[in-house]
Amino acid sequence: MRVLVLHPGAMGASIGAAVSSAGHEVIGVASGRSRATIDRAREAQITLVETLEEVIGRVDVVLSICPPEAALDVAREVRQSGYDGIYVDGNAVAPETATAIGELFDNNFVDGGIVGPPAWRAGATRFYLSGAMAKDVVELFEDSLVTARAISGGAGAASAVKMCYAAYTKGSSALVLAIRALAEDNGVTETLLAEWDISQKGMRDSSERSALGTSPKAWRFAGEMREIAATFNAAGLPNGFHLAAAEIYERMAHFKNDDPARLDQVIEALLPKR
Repeated sequence: MRVLVLHPGAMGASIGAAVSSAGHEVIGVASGRSRATIDRAREAQITLVETLEEVIGRVDVVLSICPPEAALDVAREVRQSGYDGIYVDGNAVAPETATAIGELFDNNFVDGGIVGPPAWRAGATRFYLSGAMAKDVVELFEDSLVTARAISGGAGAASAVKMCYAAYTKGSSALVLAIRALAEDNGVTETLLAEWDISQKGMRDSSERSALGTSPKAWRFAGEMREIAATFNAAGLPNGFHLAAAEIYERMAHFKNDDPARLDQVIEALLPKR
């Protein structure tokens, strides 16, 4: 099959490489993309064309993997191009957002939720898929580094899995970083760390790993936290924690594309200037 990946960032490039390794032709669009994105696409054996218009009429599947706040706009652009094939939204969006995207493509829509890091080693990355054509999309990843799984439910089911999973993993990272900043502001860091070493073993190291792991990606985690907050809100559950997590990540957004930031640099970014 011929698969268009929009747009091959760190995750999208690895997903495209997995589809390519399974024997399918993978295409990306170069127009408007950064040099880093173009280089990643080429390294992943993704064939680049200049514009969406020159390729959209000859692809079987469109795979959207982009920042969550862009997901609906990307879907609308594809639909307005006249595309009527399978559309897979693999973005970290609320089920309500996935449903809105699904309405553009009817039964050709497949909702997706990716759990794990970019797929460069076997068993690390799961791609949950729901919708009438989910099993067809699973076949794109046969014998690849991505474990694709069709689950029951229509538009929104796979996104719900992603929201629930990331609500803890990325939400807890934001929380522990905020706690370290709070302790620093109150002058009790060493006492807190000593107590953690007694009663919460691993928390000291966890907070340092959270800074290193999230700082280069915080710019896109903010949007994901807002999608999670919307998911909580739709269920009648309090959503304030993940709105706060979005602000934590927004304060770290300037670390984008830099080397991972040390914990002290993250704490400085989180605390308001005095």
